[in-house]
Amino acid sequence: MLRSLDIRDMLIIDRLELAFQPGLNALTGETGAGKSILLDSLGFVLGWRGRAELVRSGAEQGEVTAVFDLPEGHAAHAVLEEAGLPATDELILRRVNSADGRKTAWVNDRRCSGEVLRSLSDTLVELHGQHDDRGLLNPRGHRMLLDEYGRLADLRAELRSAWSGRQAAQKALERAEAALEAVRSEEEYLRHAVAEMRALAPEPGEDAALDARRRMMQASERVRADIAKAAQALGGDGAEGAAGDALRWLEDAGAQLDGQLEPVIAALNRAMIELDEAARGAEECLEVLAFNPSELEEVEERLFAIRALARKHDVMPDELGSFAEGLETRLAALDAGDAELKGLRAALKHAGKLYDDAASALSAARAEAAGRLDAAVMAELAPLKMERAVFETEMSEIPPGPDGIDEVAFRVATNPGAPSGPLAKIASGGELSRFLLALKVCLTGAQPGLTMIFDEIDRGVGGATADAVGRRLASLASGGQVLVVTHSPQVAALAAHHWRVEKRVEDGMTLSTVTPLGPDQRVDEIARMLSGDTITPAARAAAEALMAG
Repeated sequence: MLRSLDIRDMLIIDRLELAFQPGLNALTGETGAGKSILLDSLGFVLGWRGRAELVRSGAEQGEVTAVFDLPEGHAAHAVLEEAGLPATDELILRRVNSADGRKTAWVNDRRCSGEVLRSLSDTLVELHGQHDDRGLLNPRGHRMLLDEYGRLADLRAELRSAWSGRQAAQKALERAEAALEAVRSEEEYLRHAVAEMRALAPEPGEDAALDARRRMMQASERVRADIAKAAQALGGDGAEGAAGDALRWLEDAGAQLDGQLEPVIAALNRAMIELDEAARGAEECLEVLAFNPSELEEVEERLFAIRALARKHDVMPDELGSFAEGLETRLAALDAGDAELKGLRAALKHAGKLYDDAASALSAARAEAAGRLDAAVMAELAPLKMERAVFETEMSEIPPGPDGIDEVAFRVATNPGAPSGPLAKIASGGELSRFLLALKVCLTGAQPGLTMIFDEIDRGVGGATADAVGRRLASLASGGQVLVVTHSPQVAALAAHHWRVEKRVEDGMTLSTVTPLGPDQRVDEIARMLSGDTITPAARAAAEALMAG
């Protein structure tokens, strides 16, 4: 319940404090007195999108504070918990609009976003005027309103999940079909290229190894003769043999010289070891350089084949292996494509069945909810002097989508046997007000703790019909809180609490004020609404009669 509204420096309001009460609260006043500004200010603190310029001329900033009572279990508690904001039995919303357009909001003295305010407002206030902004006159919103009335959120969530699954399966199949079609267009190339790769089977680094082997074999013929001569010169017939003879001669002489030749003999032994290693190295090199003359031709042929294949596919020779793997993968996808498509088609069929089942279940639930809504609205129309009118929730089938296969439209006929049509086209102004009131009562009646605001819902009606509207509003307010902006004395007379909105001029500036009315003041205000600026005794008597019921 909205307990209080504090407005400072907003439009033509300098300072205003309102303390609202449970039951039916009426705000009356001349056209242009500022009643709509109260709603703009309340909408501002609730995060609604409205006028861009709200700050009173000459003020640095405008500010609105709204205080709500939150009973245990109120839906706002869940919003506060999700936003990480403190929750008590009192909710204080404050929002400031600076002159430069910046907006700042607090919930229970904690900074918050406008999105949080809007989420809270959905649980706190329901605003309705003749030019409805919540979808009652727009058929595009009727399906959602029916789902909310029927409490079909779970079925709707299941349907959306099934739709997402079906869409994902459809896209997976389309991607696979496109990929397979692309591969099939190059099937001949793939099979030929894979066959070439398999026949050649290039190894990583093979190009460099073959090139080195080729260069060595080409050079071996030129250097092998020199190495052979060197090996011969180092061997037993050359330096090694001469060194051996010298060693024997020195050893024989050294035996007679008491060790004087030992250093010479030791040095010669070391030289003999080095000569032996050099000779063996030369022999080994000769063995390495020995090759079959046809081997050079074979190496060159393979090297040239690898390089030709690399040029053909525009890759480096060492990349042929990974390139071949890619070809093999694409060919494998081609060969396995039909089996994959079969599996994806089966998955799509299964996802389609899940969606169809969910859509059918939601359609059946909507049809049941539509029947209940039609009966509830018809029951509401009777006390509003429209017992002969007909309200119908029309459902028709549309192509499948994330919201199901149903199109929903609220249709009315003002008299039995007359053709039905959309609310905005069939009903007159007064009839439209009553249809919308009946609908609003039915669609929001299941939301406890909701403050309902009706902005001139009685426009276009008078007399007994206005009295019927007022009595329905009073009945609706008996279990909660209703605020009504009205020009109808019949409606105002049935209010439990009454405020008059009026303008005054101070120092050349127009300001709006709101005054709570006592019993005598209420009589005068309702008499004014009946007779105009001049309040006659007859008008006052009529006002007293209206208030007496």
